[in-house]
Amino acid sequence: MSTVKRWSRTGLLATALAATLTVGVTGPASAAAGPVSDARFLAHLNMADGQRPENIALEPGGGADVTFAFSRQVARITPDGQAQVLATLPSPAAGSVTPVLTSPFLGGIDRAQDGTLYIAYATGTGDLTGVWRLRPGGTPQRIAALPADSLPNGLALDKHSGLLYVADSALGTVWRVPVAGGTPTRWATAPELRPAGFLGANGIKIHNGAAWVTNLDQGTVLRIPVTCHGSAGPVETRATGLVDIDDFAFTGAGDTLLAAINKDNEVALVRPDGSHSIVLTAADGLQNPTSIAVQGDTAYIASGAYFTNTDPNLLAAHVAPGE
Repeated sequence: MSTVKRWSRTGLLATALAATLTVGVTGPASAAAGPVSDARFLAHLNMADGQRPENIALEPGGGADVTFAFSRQVARITPDGQAQVLATLPSPAAGSVTPVLTSPFLGGIDRAQDGTLYIAYATGTGDLTGVWRLRPGGTPQRIAALPADSLPNGLALDKHSGLLYVADSALGTVWRVPVAGGTPTRWATAPELRPAGFLGANGIKIHNGAAWVTNLDQGTVLRIPVTCHGSAGPVETRATGLVDIDDFAFTGAGDTLLAAINKDNEVALVRPDGSHSIVLTAADGLQNPTSIAVQGDTAYIASGAYFTNTDPNLLAAHVAPGE
């Protein structure tokens, strides 16, 4: 997609607030056999209220915590499909412009075992951009400042080391922040992380001794080893040909993963050898999928409907054993 087209579509992300959709649980969208099957709606979200889910973290009781990208809200989608706003992050000063996306952007979210949520927020201003913390029942607090020209997008908590990793889509950087907060460090910078006209490093997960990162523009899945000293090892390209890849999630202990292909309304199954196939499509209910989380044999897929402007939603699907 050309840069002009990308900018045109991006405008829709911040401005298109149309038909109201009723929140609720519906029947199965599909039940086809395969590695991923039985896709079903868990919630239809209210687009007029800015409920476009960007990223997702699962609650142990079956709910899902999400960021609503352009309404600056953190919300919990309950098992019965209701969206409960937990917090709204502060609005930047009038006239502020967020890099690439223009409007304030609430990106990645991850959850600690005690229920604390960590969130990536970009505003184009030095006083708000960075990593934020939301404790249960508390109010949002910024714990690490990132540059005003950064676009923190994906965020992953390494529960073993107590470190947060943030994928910066504008600067092509992976930042690292102590979970207690403090000064961030540029943990990884490499050509493989840079944008090529729109967004670079996007989704991020810590898995099997490495930070795994997607690059939306370059259509790649990258693996960056965490060395014994904690520094970043050489960037390895593990899959290609996945242009407009957004967030992703591993299906189990191995390196097989599910990737959200935002623009094309698809979810791809990416195998350890880099081969990939499409396992869910718009026919299953996808509306520009933005993020994926896996719990047991169930994958949860959030759709922001950024380009379709029809039905932002949350789906669940069965993941076959061994995948």
